[in-house]
Order: sequence, then C-alpha cells, then structure tokens
Amino acid sequence: MRGWLLIGFLGLAACNPASSSFNPRMPTTVWLVDDSPDAPARLRVGAAEQRAEALDGGLHSILARDPAANAHALQVEISGSPKGPLDGAPILIKDNVEVAGMPTTAGSLALANNATNRDAPLVTRLRAAGLVILGKTNLSEWANIRSNHSISGWSAVGGQTRNPWALDRNPCGSSSGSGAAVAAGIVRLAIGTETDGSITCPAAMNGIVGMKPTVGLVSRTYIVPISHSQDTAGPMTASVKEAAELLSVIAGTDPADPATAEADAHKADYAALLDANSLRGKRIGVMRFASGFGTDTAFETALAILRERGAILVDIKKIEGFDDDVVGANEQKVLLTEFKTDLAKYLQSSPAQIPVRSLADVIAFNNAHQSEELALFGQETFEQAEKTKGLDDPAYLKARGDSFMAAGPNGIDKLLKDNRVVALVGPTMPPAWKIDAVNGDQSSGGGAGSLAAVAGYPHLTVPMGLVKGLPVGLSFIGPKWSEALLLSLGYAYEQARGPFPAPKFYRSIEESPEVAPLLEPHR
Repeated sequence: MRGWLLIGFLGLAACNPASSSFNPRMPTTVWLVDDSPDAPARLRVGAAEQRAEALDGGLHSILARDPAANAHALQVEISGSPKGPLDGAPILIKDNVEVAGMPTTAGSLALANNATNRDAPLVTRLRAAGLVILGKTNLSEWANIRSNHSISGWSAVGGQTRNPWALDRNPCGSSSGSGAAVAAGIVRLAIGTETDGSITCPAAMNGIVGMKPTVGLVSRTYIVPISHSQDTAGPMTASVKEAAELLSVIAGTDPADPATAEADAHKADYAALLDANSLRGKRIGVMRFASGFGTDTAFETALAILRERGAILVDIKKIEGFDDDVVGANEQKVLLTEFKTDLAKYLQSSPAQIPVRSLADVIAFNNAHQSEELALFGQETFEQAEKTKGLDDPAYLKARGDSFMAAGPNGIDKLLKDNRVVALVGPTMPPAWKIDAVNGDQSSGGGAGSLAAVAGYPHLTVPMGLVKGLPVGLSFIGPKWSEALLLSLGYAYEQARGPFPAPKFYRSIEESPEVAPLLEPHR
C-alpha cells in the first residue's frame, strides 16, 4: 500500500544553523508526495529531492546533486519488472566514490574538476539493482587523513557537515554527509567508506546503522584511496534490514581489485538470512575493555535486551598480552605509507584534467591555496606521508604484519576462541562532541572499532540509545566474512529494541527538553 508523506519546506533563508528560525519541524509550505517503496522511481526521487531542499541547507550533508537523477529514475520505471527490494530507491554516495556525470572531489579543491565519467563498480551494481543516485555526500576532506587536528565533517568543497541531532555537534567523519543525510531522513540509504571508523563513527553519532564489511567483500576500484590494507565501502542506512539489502547489492568480486578475489564465494543474500530470534543461545563477548566514555547506562540497557532475547553474555575485561601501541603506532605507519603510493596510483589513473598527480602535488596545491584549504587546520599528516619510503620498506612491511597479527589473529580471533563466543559487542563511540574550529576534533575515543579496521574484519553498529539527547551505537564485531551473522544479530537486537527516535535539529543539545531544565537553577 502506498504511503503519503507530509513534508515541510523551509526555504534556503531558514536553513541557517546560526539563525534562531532554523527549525525543520516548523514548515512554512507543505506538499504531498508518494514515498512508499512501491511508488514509481521518479516520485521517490522527487520526494528525496524535496527533503534535501527542505532540510540540507543547515546540514551541508549533500555536496552535489546528480542532474541526471530524474532521467535515471525514468529508465528504472520503463525497464520492466522490479530488480529487487531496492528497485527505484534513491541513494546518496560519498564523494570519494566515482559516479559518472559528476566530479569526484574527496572534498578537495584540487579535485574540483575530477569528472572521470566512470562509475565505480559498486555504483554499477547499484544501478543494475534499480537504485537511483541522488547525489554525492560531503565528507571529511581526503577522508580525514590530512591532519591530526582536523574538524571531522569539513571539506573545502562542501563546508562543515552538521549533526541533525544538534547543529553545533560534530557528525563524525569521514562519511559525515552520508550519516547526517540518512539521519535527517533525506534518504534511507547511503554509501560510506571506512579506513578506521569512517562508517561506524558517523553512523553511531548520527543515530543510524553502519556496516563496515570485511576488506575485500566490496570493490574499491575508482574510489579515492587511503589504504589498500584497510579501505572498504559499505552501507549506511535507516535500518539493519536495509543495510543487509544494500550489502547484498554491492558485494562481489571485481577483477580490477585483487582483494575481492574471494568475495563471490562469501557474499550472500544477507536480508534473506536475517532472523529476529538469532540471539537465542548465542554466546556473545562483552568488550568491557572497550567500554565507558559516557555510554554505560545505554550499554547496560542494550545488554539487558540481548539477555532477554536469549543471548549468553560473557564479560571480557581485557585482551591477554595485548599492547595497544602495537596496533596504533604501526597502523599509522601503514596508512601513511600506503596513502602516498595508493593516492598517486589513483590520481595518475584519472582521465580528467586535474592539477595533481601525486601526494607532493596535492601538498603544493594546498600551499598555493592556503586561504581556502589550510585556514582551519594544516596538512602535517600529508607531509609525514610524503616522507615514507614505499611499499618495499622493511619498516612498513613489519608494521603491517605486526598490526594485523595484533588486531586479527591475536586480537579478535583470540577473543572469540578463548571465550567461546561467536561475536563481540560494545559501545561504538561516545556521543558527538561539539564542532570546534579552534582546537579541531575533541573526541574522547572509544570502542574496539580499530581492531576490526586494522584486521579488515566486519563491524556493524546499530543505534542503542541516547546520552543526554545524543545518539550512541552498539557495535557487533566478528571474524572475517561474518557479515551474515553480525547483521542477523544486529537485526534481532534492533527488533527487540523497538523504534528509535528521530533527530529534532536543535541548534544545540542544551536547548533540548532533556538537557535545558538541568541547566536552570534549582532554588
């Protein structure tokens, strides 16, 4: 049955986060659009475009809209029978993934003209399944590797993405626009990418589902890279079911990406394998060593739901023999070395007329455009990467071997085996910190996501609750190729948890009814 959606249109003047009038909950004009899954693709795309007009002026989650979206929607309509559960659905793509007909900028002015007229293989898969590309999402520039003092969600091309739960809060990065757009309800489906935390952090902090797949399940071809050891694209969605449906579409072997050689042998119809009773009898490890940072109450509530649904929870207080520096310091060396090499390979492959073909070129470009690119924070991480010695450097090879062993075989795999559990759970990240243009990101850290990132193992985050009005996520982590299990466990938890609230676009969380009364004197 088709559903009719009532949407308020604010106009661009009202979509100003600095203005007291910015409030997408108070429409000045309304329209009715058919937005149900069985509606024609053009109506669904039109509804998403209207929501983008109404909501994104204050969020900056969308960097660019695809001018061919309606033409592609018409092609979907006339192509015949539905191609799957996502046929006709609008989707947003992070702007480090190539989409034909649009530039792929990674948020940098150096790539403003990087219109390659190529679809990344994952985009080809989306189109074949009947999805319609609505546009590109903003991101932390260069996927947040330019500086250790960056502001997550900022790019020179797209400006600062804001969190729809509170506009002065950070959406996290680097898939910030994808997270904010899905949370705001502009679309229900988006693509993000992750090297370490860039899907799961913005998903958790925006209150949506994020799935970082096993490295090698989804092609990385024609995606602006950081690290061939850790990079992957993945779904960011409004529900676990939609994440499973989207992953089923984009998973698969790509001859141009050797890491995906085993993907066809491991991919599945993940949505068909979802089971609301999948928690029953499952032994699940509770990552007490990666908990805290303000999430304890929400986490205990989530654990109670898991127990009520039949999970057998096993507390894990530490990883025996684990040295965090073995992962962290070595990961940094790996990322810097691979970034220099992998970025040059990508830039040299672009058929577009771009002014940069190497990391050194990008550094020089930024220096020549300091007022636009370097006014908020620098590029010291780029400069460190430029000094690395290449993929044959023995120090790099040792760093990659040591960090992988510590995070994978001696980390996640050991935890699963020693505790006889099938998966691990823990809070994903703390609540969103404030956007800080002076000091940069102020995260207090959190979670065990870096273990999954360095090992290349899957990591699912599902909204688990609010901390003073801001969302936090519950992480499900498992061994390589365990996406079907994690999605099913996450689905069972999500079904038991019940509906999750929607963001209300407060200028600050301090004006919300959960927090504002606490700031008043009580005398």
